[in-house]
Amino acid sequence: MTPIYQTTTYKQARPGDHKGYEYSRGTNPTRTALQNSLAALENAAYGLAFSSGMAATETVLKLLQPGDEVITGNDLYGGTYRMFKRVFEPLGISFRFMDLGDLNAVKKAINAKTKLLWVETPTNPTLQIYDLKALAELVNGSEALLVVDNTFASPYLQNPLDFGADIVMHSVTKYINGHSDVVMGALMYNDQKLHERLFFFYNACGGTPGPQDCFLALRGIKTLHLRMKAHVENGEAVARFLKDHPRVAHVYWPGFEDHPGHEIAKQQMRGFGGMVSVVLKDADLQETFRIASNFKVFTLAESLGGVESLINHPATMTHASIPAEIRQAVGVVDNLLRISVGIEDKDDLLSDLEQALA
Repeated sequence: MTPIYQTTTYKQARPGDHKGYEYSRGTNPTRTALQNSLAALENAAYGLAFSSGMAATETVLKLLQPGDEVITGNDLYGGTYRMFKRVFEPLGISFRFMDLGDLNAVKKAINAKTKLLWVETPTNPTLQIYDLKALAELVNGSEALLVVDNTFASPYLQNPLDFGADIVMHSVTKYINGHSDVVMGALMYNDQKLHERLFFFYNACGGTPGPQDCFLALRGIKTLHLRMKAHVENGEAVARFLKDHPRVAHVYWPGFEDHPGHEIAKQQMRGFGGMVSVVLKDADLQETFRIASNFKVFTLAESLGGVESLINHPATMTHASIPAEIRQAVGVVDNLLRISVGIEDKDDLLSDLEQALA
């Protein structure tokens, strides 16, 4: 097992003569082992581990200057939206939210000021699927970097760099760690000059994880392939069960043939994942809360991607920072629940859904 180097500073033979480690804000041997593993997961030359997914996101945005523009999706994690609008927009960065599935519209939107195309696929929480290869071709030749938040898919199911992305971002908290006991983020990429810029911000600003968390994330990675197989299998069972349930109006899951992104998902993913979102039929906010609070196997909580199954109410939890009219326009309505399907016994999960909906 990789040792936990609970070390802040390292002995030098002479000033500036060291073994690659000076101070653990910048580099730490346990973190190096994790970063090498993260890079390998995404077929990348470089990996950086951060204290959270938001710290990783912020570091990418530090590549920008006032006057630059970011094009991104209109179905987006609430924390990302909040950072874009309330932290970086006041600093002179502009953000354009749009349907990234409309490739003609995206092509028209890209201009000389566009420096980032920020993509989630599958999206959070309505599981829209975007064509990574096509989006990479749109930014090719421009100054814009294609950055993909790959959290919902995990590296086991999708590798955006293989389709032309410049940077992959993960909330390692979720599937990569997989045990709901570490908060962490990561960036993976191939370009050396980009690495020099990102590492400068990484070291200078200090959003780096400690060695104990790195050790735990390395432990999680060892079972990623086994866990993801179970997430995918259980996710499909839950999605198909809910689609036929009389209390359910709509199920978001890219494995359904009538999902708009089904064919793209088949091409760029190795499975449809363990995330399912559901719109309850004829349920107001009070009824939605009652159902969400009535589970016995699923836990009502934020986050996703752990071995345990979670129920989340995006409108009041993970996406509450997005104005209601913007949320609802893309389907994040008050009677939508997001389900992170865990690896428990499938029959237990379906029985719990049945009793809660009843």
